[in-house]
Amino acid sequence: MKHRIIVLGAGYAGAYAAGNLARRLSPADTGITVVNAVPEFVQRLRLHQLAAGQEIAAPKLADVFAGTGVRLRVARVTAVDPDRRAVTVADADGGGELGYDTLFYALGSHGDDRHVPGAAEHAFDVGSRPAALRLRERLDGLCGRGEGGNVLVVGDGLTGIETATEIAESRPGLSVTLVARGELGARLSAGARGHLRRACDRLGVTVLEHTEVEAVEATRALCADGTVLASDATVWTAGFVVGPLAAAGGLEVTGDGRIVVDHAMRSISHPEVHAVGDSAHAVGDDGLPLPMSCASAGYTAMRATASVVGRLTGRKATHTKLGYVGNHISLGRRDGILQLVDGEGRAKPKYLGGRKAARVKEGILGMSLWTTSHPTFGLPRHRHRLVAATTPSGEKSFA
Repeated sequence: MKHRIIVLGAGYAGAYAAGNLARRLSPADTGITVVNAVPEFVQRLRLHQLAAGQEIAAPKLADVFAGTGVRLRVARVTAVDPDRRAVTVADADGGGELGYDTLFYALGSHGDDRHVPGAAEHAFDVGSRPAALRLRERLDGLCGRGEGGNVLVVGDGLTGIETATEIAESRPGLSVTLVARGELGARLSAGARGHLRRACDRLGVTVLEHTEVEAVEATRALCADGTVLASDATVWTAGFVVGPLAAAGGLEVTGDGRIVVDHAMRSISHPEVHAVGDSAHAVGDDGLPLPMSCASAGYTAMRATASVVGRLTGRKATHTKLGYVGNHISLGRRDGILQLVDGEGRAKPKYLGGRKAARVKEGILGMSLWTTSHPTFGLPRHRHRLVAATTPSGEKSFA
């Protein structure tokens, strides 16, 4: 009987893991299935561009995995039962249950609007392609009426900064305000913070620092200090959280729902489950938890696939680093910031800003799309056979 590997989610981490495993493990011993809610690969790092009115590529996953031996199931995951080693899915045909021997949990994260009244009902976000298109439609409507409009971006993390500057550059007829709970760009170096402020000034983005939104209504946002901000479109980017499936299934998770894993990306409560990307609470080589990011997705996916290949084939797992080196921030299409961090996660004094940083960010995004669209390119062609184990019934199976 083949060893069944299921990968939940085909984002940056999931697509990489599936392609890597397909090239390294013999199809005679393994069957790999990817379950994803939509048939396309979503460039999440570009969704703010999509919302601003630009077109971004969305490769068909059927084409991405063509010729790799990976089976694609377009379905929504509705439950995970790690004790029974099964996942439940729903699709146009009614769905069903899939059994597994090894599970890769890569379902990612979404915007956290749980604690602010009205945010879920009235705010927009850029956490998914449908959400970004919904915001785009709203912005089209504001521009089309010829009277401009007020766009309020709540949250000064990387997503908020990129969304506010992208909209301001792409739609100069709109008034864009960025709401920051603390100092704008507080995690950046002093020089990078200055560059960010100048970019916001150049693009006409109004920045409100030390301001906390405590309620969202259809046409305004209410702040903790009593300020009322008029808004024709409120965009919520104040934090991210993972879905409840892992916790509901009994996996050990953190307060924000991420699966707690060991150094091999294995769940500490159910070691046949590997969590990668935003779904994992992983501690890096520096002893600090990895942040939710594309970079973390790549590192955790490499560590997890190396662990699985080593365990199933009896080979020593390839060591891959687990770190976080910095942030790449786009400020529209012609400006950006590259901020490196030290071993303690603190911003280094020097940074790269301007067009060169924008080109670096564009190059990273382009490389991410290409490698995801070619998941087995550059990997070893030799596919390893699995180590056979004897079950209590005397039959041979694969560990």
